[in-house]
Amino acid sequence: MNHKNLTELAQRRNDGLEITLLWARADNSLHVAVHNERTGLDVAFAVDRSKALDAFYHPFVYGT
Repeated sequence: MNHKNLTELAQRRNDGLEITLLWARADNSLHVAVHNERTGLDVAFAVDRSKALDAFYHPFVYGT
């Protein structure tokens, strides 16, 4: 994922996790990125537009 072409749509922090909903201009796709502040690990995945907000609030359901 090229972060230069991404627009942040929403961001939240909860219990050491930073969750961001991103829009990729190049292909009009949506992605959820999760950063674990405790371990430093990052996970990002594409998400269907119809499920984007649900994936933002429940990323571990969709990111598997």
